[in-house]
Amino acid sequence: MKTTLLLIVLTARVAWANSILIPMDEFQTNHLKAYGIAYFALRENIEIDWLLNYRGGSFLIAYTPKLENECRVRAVFYEALTAAAANKIRNEILSPALNMNVVRMETAPRIAVYSPKNELILDETDAVITVLDYAEIPYTILYDEEVLKDELAKYDWLHLHHEDFTGQPDRIRWRESAKFEAELQQITMQRLGYKSLPAMKFDVAQKIKAFCAGGGYLFAMCSGAETIDIALAAEGMDLTNVNDSGEDDSGGGENRLHLDYSKSLAFENFTLEPSYSRRFSDINIGRVNFNERPKGFFTLFDFSAKYDIIPSILNQNHERVIHEFHGLTTAFNKDVVKPSSLILGENKNQNNARYIYGELGRGHWTFYSGHDPEGSPGRWREPTDLNQFPNSPGYRLILNNVLFPSAQKKKQKT
Repeated sequence: MKTTLLLIVLTARVAWANSILIPMDEFQTNHLKAYGIAYFALRENIEIDWLLNYRGGSFLIAYTPKLENECRVRAVFYEALTAAAANKIRNEILSPALNMNVVRMETAPRIAVYSPKNELILDETDAVITVLDYAEIPYTILYDEEVLKDELAKYDWLHLHHEDFTGQPDRIRWRESAKFEAELQQITMQRLGYKSLPAMKFDVAQKIKAFCAGGGYLFAMCSGAETIDIALAAEGMDLTNVNDSGEDDSGGGENRLHLDYSKSLAFENFTLEPSYSRRFSDINIGRVNFNERPKGFFTLFDFSAKYDIIPSILNQNHERVIHEFHGLTTAFNKDVVKPSSLILGENKNQNNARYIYGELGRGHWTFYSGHDPEGSPGRWREPTDLNQFPNSPGYRLILNNVLFPSAQKKKQKT
């Protein structure tokens, strides 16, 4: 009798439920895992819309019992809607008077993470790896050799984190595994026939740039964002003897640095820091101190969801003001951000940009400064337990970028 009654109840529910709304406002119990639900729907070829600026950037997904069960298992708050209720929401959003939009999501992006992490190097403090694991979104880890062998062609989206594309192992000495990583990179360099690490890293940077120009989606955090631009502008030059003036005088003037800023993605007119410094350049305007918690905030810009679809997607959040966080590259100097780069989030009081976007050829790139949006002072070598931060607005920005390739979009007008 009880089994029969349960079947009747479930059948009745399926009969009236047309859609599942996953709200992304303050009512959501787990914002980060909600992105995993959206990715799950894409992989299952379930119809899904991203409701820009509606209740924090909600997802409206065609109802299936399997999807509803996933929401329950992952403890993601959802609302089952009738067809009439779902259409009412869509019509409300499309009103010209409201700064909202409906964006259809298509295919699940193929995700790659550029990282030295392997069975010997446990690079577990990468914020993107941490949140992809938590949201249950699959990815593939690759590194220099795979990039140089053109394996990026297999992927739609690529992440770079705390990396030094200028090929200076001492710059990343804060990482416990830095010495071991440097030794492995030397082995890779020699096996592939390179005479120097900067030369190899420059070719890697070039491959990544080509991936982006060809239609790929590039997302970089921390020193990965800063150093790929330095490497591209330096074009493989050895930067291990930079003096206090930001120049290399080791060759009696013959090896003076000639940075070509037209080759970089986001920054121009920047000056290199001396080789003994912990900083790479004046692109980084924030403090390099993992033992204190920043007291500042950065603010996300509001864009027109109907006309500036791309920046609107990237800035979907339930909070507009977000705690700052340190990193090897903590904040971007606004004075060296190219006019072609779009600032998505900034700290006006400190004159720094925290979150920027641009286009290259048929592709897109986003740079996000800092190491870990919820990192604890003095514990930056340890991965963050996102069970304690399931609604992190700082981590939401990462996941906006993860799903970005799946959305139908147009270039921004402003």
